[in-house]
Amino acid sequence: MRLLPFAAVCAAAVLFASGCASAGKAQTCADATRLVSRTISDIGAVVNDPDAMRKKIEDGAADLEDMANKAADTTLRDALQGLADSLQKLDVDDANAAVDAAQKVATDGATYLREVSQACL
Repeated sequence: MRLLPFAAVCAAAVLFASGCASAGKAQTCADATRLVSRTISDIGAVVNDPDAMRKKIEDGAADLEDMANKAADTTLRDALQGLADSLQKLDVDDANAAVDAAQKVATDGATYLREVSQACL
């Protein structure tokens, strides 16, 4: 009779652990979606200030890389790293470059946001 309660406890532990993993992925997905959206928005908000845009791009890329390094899901990690890489390639040295960069961030950001969403299904 002692095996039944022990087996039940083990089964409950496995179910609880898998539930925690799902909850952890859900939280990671929510955080990733929020970070990508915030990064796109923050960069677009400073389109008239190339110096501020360079800083937002740098900070956004660093935050995305940090989250990518912590992501357990490969597809999610690749999407976050892909956007970080895209940001790092931008060169904002004047107002015209800032406008071009904002457009590129919006386009690439939408693409990577879809990839994040797909990874989280």
